[in-house]
Amino acid sequence: MRLSRIFMALTVGLAVAAVPTAAGAAQPQPPVYPPGDASLTVTPPAIPLGETFTLRGTGFAPGAVEIDVTISGNPNAAPAQGTVRRSDGSTVAMSAVAYQQPQPAPTEFTVTAAADGTFTVTYKPTRTGRYTFIARQGGEEDRATGVVYQRRPDRPGRPGGGNLPVTGDSLGTPVKLGGGLAGAGAVLVLLSLAWRRRGRFGIGSR
Repeated sequence: MRLSRIFMALTVGLAVAAVPTAAGAAQPQPPVYPPGDASLTVTPPAIPLGETFTLRGTGFAPGAVEIDVTISGNPNAAPAQGTVRRSDGSTVAMSAVAYQQPQPAPTEFTVTAAADGTFTVTYKPTRTGRYTFIARQGGEEDRATGVVYQRRPDRPGRPGGGNLPVTGDSLGTPVKLGGGLAGAGAVLVLLSLAWRRRGRFGIGSR
């Protein structure tokens, strides 16, 4: 009789212990997507300096993805410190102006892929050139490229344009024209004085 009670108690205890495990297994689990062919895209493919790229990755495993950035192409040439060179080869001294150089964009950073293996992140370049983005995660890797160019200033007559500031070169033509008019006026004044002098002495009159 005691043995039957002991067996019954053991059976009931095992059944009670198995209930939580069965309940946990019955709950829905979040889907896990296996990694596929990794793919990285950059949009838009070309931007003016000051705007941002959007990087989109697919086919990665959920978790961290390393992004490496390489930049090719020379940055915009900066003027010589303290002077600027005009088109005629002469130089003009410039006064010092306080300017804070923007922090360079990172060349290495990490993003997190979602459960479906995708991620989206923005990247703002700080110089012109050709940017190559490489996404790495374990054995998966893909790359994409984008170009950053310098926006040209708007010209008069175009949307958003305006009159450009007058430089020393653009003043050359008005100065030459004014000098020519002043010379012509001086010649006319001399001719007028000579004509009056001839009339005073009776030269040329009958």
